[in-house]
Amino acid sequence: MSFDISQLDTTERAMYDAINAVVEGTKEDVARMESNLDVLWLLFGAYLVFFMQCGFALLEAGSVRAKNTKNILLKNVLDACLGGLIWWTIGFPIALGDVGGQTEANHGKPFFLDRLQGSSSSTYYAMWLFQWAFAATSATIVSGAVAERCAFSAYLSYTFALTGFIYPTVVYWGWGNFGFLSAYTAEKPYLGGNGLIDFAGSGIVHMTGGGAALMGAIFLGPRTGRFAPRTGEVQDMPGHSTVLAALGTFILWFGWYGFNPVSTLAFSHMQHAARAAVATTLSACSAGVTTLAIHVLGKNTPDVSPALNGILAGLVSIAGPCAVVDAWASVIIGFIGAFVYFVSSRLLLRLKIDDPLDASPVHLFCGIWGVLASGLFANKEFTNSVYGTDYGEDAYGFLMGANGTQLGVQVVGVLVIGSWTFVSSGVVFFTLKATKLLRVSAEDEDAGLDSSHHGGDAYNFASGKLNRN
Repeated sequence: MSFDISQLDTTERAMYDAINAVVEGTKEDVARMESNLDVLWLLFGAYLVFFMQCGFALLEAGSVRAKNTKNILLKNVLDACLGGLIWWTIGFPIALGDVGGQTEANHGKPFFLDRLQGSSSSTYYAMWLFQWAFAATSATIVSGAVAERCAFSAYLSYTFALTGFIYPTVVYWGWGNFGFLSAYTAEKPYLGGNGLIDFAGSGIVHMTGGGAALMGAIFLGPRTGRFAPRTGEVQDMPGHSTVLAALGTFILWFGWYGFNPVSTLAFSHMQHAARAAVATTLSACSAGVTTLAIHVLGKNTPDVSPALNGILAGLVSIAGPCAVVDAWASVIIGFIGAFVYFVSSRLLLRLKIDDPLDASPVHLFCGIWGVLASGLFANKEFTNSVYGTDYGEDAYGFLMGANGTQLGVQVVGVLVIGSWTFVSSGVVFFTLKATKLLRVSAEDEDAGLDSSHHGGDAYNFASGKLNRN
């Protein structure tokens, strides 16, 4: 039964209008509050992910020899500073310049953070900050693989290429409103299924950074003395501080709670964020314990370093599927991620590829596994809820009863991201090597990059209590 307001007298009409104004005002206030909470959620995530730079700095500093501490710390500092300027100028516009609209009319690429004309997105600036923290993370991955022998000028070159072009292109493909891999398109995803399920970036962030790290390690060659000249036997080159490495890993784990749960991008999706946080925790725990167990079963004494890299392997493996898998699947993903890390790390040593921090085993190979795991374990209910779609048996995990279409999309995603990263970063490192700008001299490497390139050592070795090597 409809209500005819024309039958109201003057007093009743005035009262009706007053009540209606209050209701409409309340709706506006609620909408404004929801918008502000979305902004706050993204800012909170950006702060947590940015704090991961502290974790990377401690982990990398502790994992190199003392004579190269300043060098690795400066690279971490510039990943944030230089990376921010590059992301502002060209990185973000290429990656997510269309974030303010879902139509072709808004499909512009604003440089220098110019607002999209007509865009009503209240999260525009917060999204920039959140994604900047992600971009800095991807760039930082590379510095560990090329540590202790990469020229500083080469670092500046590959960081510019990675943050400004290589990584943003992958982000656009996988997370952009019009990317051909994206699960966030307005229409049915181009590749079918649900589009690439890579919720927090096992492929987009970690495969890209890890792939570039692998190419850097290959073109640089091993550190002097890493492999015996005649036998090729691996020579141990331990980092100078297990304490720093352990603290760095715990900080990274903490920061991952911004990386994964806040990738919901909206405060109203707390159920997805909570599930992602639990999955993140269980995968890290499972991989850390499993990696240490593998190490001990290989007739080695219990050591901290394998457990630390195992934790990181689990975190990388779960980044992509964290919001769409059950808790039990998270444990399995971390368990398998530990084996992926362990086997790939040993494989690189057999191939005489020197990666001082195991950046490519942790980020590239476990990133590949994380992308594939989404195609195996994605829960239909969770996937439909997270992405707001329902494409039937085409769009969830193969081991969960789907027909394999989604797994096929995930395989294509791995091939596309891997091929693009290897080729593009390979060109960068090949060019640097061909122009003799990639590696420091043998004399500078032996002296340590701190004293040969950065004006002095990070520590006071004169006391005799510290060993530079």
